[in-house]
Amino acid sequence: MKILRLGKDSRQALAELLAKRSPSQYGAYADTVNEIVENVRRNGDAALFAYTERFDGCRVDQGNVLVTEAEIAEAYEKVDQELLSVIRKALVNIRAFHEKQRRYSWFDSSEEGVFLGQKLTPLNRVGVYVPGGKAVYPSSVLMNIVPAKAAGVGEIVMTTPPGKDGSLNPAVLAAAKEAGADRIFKAGGAQAVAALAFGTESIPRV
Repeated sequence: MKILRLGKDSRQALAELLAKRSPSQYGAYADTVNEIVENVRRNGDAALFAYTERFDGCRVDQGNVLVTEAEIAEAYEKVDQELLSVIRKALVNIRAFHEKQRRYSWFDSSEEGVFLGQKLTPLNRVGVYVPGGKAVYPSSVLMNIVPAKAAGVGEIVMTTPPGKDGSLNPAVLAAAKEAGADRIFKAGGAQAVAALAFGTESIPRV
């Protein structure tokens, strides 16, 4: 183990950094987020598309918000093959782990006629949000989709913010396809989470 000694200036800088990340600071954004969520709940696609243009600089509509098979195929052509190999290896490991966590329904009865049991029913549809922007998170794709698949979820809907040209990162798209996402939408931020929660004309409620 390596121990690092912090000087006075370093301790002060660290304290300021931690304070910036304090949950007490989140209240400064609550009103803005609540406004976005309520607008998407009331106005659906119209609000979702307006926020996507405002925050991501990308114009999406009902004709292009859903990622097509052609876009996924193009992503496979662009993604680094070594990275794709790593994604596939990680997927196998993550799936093996979560399949061991899976629980099953069981039923039993006693001689006295008491009937006991537990019925486990996977959710019909879940939403997966994958951050975007400057960083790329194919790991977030795998760590969210694979457990849902292992649990037996019927449909997995993923949202992730698009670039200004309307494209999505090839590694993220490839990871989503490998993991088993059923539908992928170009939407990010609080507006995407609200769309998943309430449903819009384009994005189904999860």
